[in-house]
Amino acid sequence: MPRIERDREIARRRHRKVKIQKLIVKYMKATAQADKVVIAAKVRRLSPFYNVDERVSAIKAEQSKK
Repeated sequence: MPRIERDREIARRRHRKVKIQKLIVKYMKATAQADKVVIAAKVRRLSPFYNVDERVSAIKAEQSKK
């Protein structure tokens, strides 16, 4: 039985979220600016309005509080 459109939409959203999380971790580990630019471009391709720098700073702030 095939998926209905809503289920496909939810699956795409979940997959996108996981993929962006992996790319953010990669971005934080990257040392070269060229690598960071490439990773940020991939994130923007997945989600055009996602702000990588804001997210990274928020994660670092959360980690420093712990």
